[in-house]
Amino acid sequence: MFLDIVIRVLSALLLGFAIGLEREMTNKYAGLRTNILVCLGACIFTIISIYGFPTFADGDNVIVAQATGVRDTARIAAQVVTGIGFIGGGTVLRHGATVFGLTTAATLWIAASIGMACGAGMYVVAILGTILSIITLVSVRVFEKNVLVSSTKNTKRLKVNISCLSEKSDDIYNYLVEHYTHLREISKKLNKQDENLTKINVILDVVGKKPIQTMYKTFQKIDGIESISIQEFVD
Repeated sequence: MFLDIVIRVLSALLLGFAIGLEREMTNKYAGLRTNILVCLGACIFTIISIYGFPTFADGDNVIVAQATGVRDTARIAAQVVTGIGFIGGGTVLRHGATVFGLTTAATLWIAASIGMACGAGMYVVAILGTILSIITLVSVRVFEKNVLVSSTKNTKRLKVNISCLSEKSDDIYNYLVEHYTHLREISKKLNKQDENLTKINVILDVVGKKPIQTMYKTFQKIDGIESISIQEFVD
């Protein structure tokens, strides 16, 4: 029995490492240590739930369980499913209109389930779950970036500040209105310090790969722009 428990714990450690490695390589909030500890902890709780209390606890409940052969092996393990939600919730962050960390929270959730499978001795389920989880995390991310380019996940809200020659300001203003249909705000005002310059401020939504770099290249070709700054807009 001791060897069996050791195998279960080590398998949880290795499978947690496999999932955590993918998260670590993509610089996510919950990396190697977090996923390993979640998987390992879920495994140990499951082992305790199955073997611990009927063997080591005192009281009438143990006597009844030993006499009848009936025991609630899911009592502690069931709480892992609920408890992991608190850890997962801590990884979800809001940045402006965008929410980050949902995939990380789901990864911790699946890591806990894999640990529970290891604790229950269901190695095939644990290994299969780990393989499918890693495939999902890696392949779907590549699919989203290369195929679902127009997805709302790839939409960025940008703040653009343009300083241009006043004589060209109307042309640049009209260019922005015509070519960028997802304008949120746009304003134009004369530079008080230099009447030859006009400031144009824009907030717009852009879909695509590397939108900031793309916009810089586009505006470099427009005549009359003296300076430009582009950054992600945060509400």
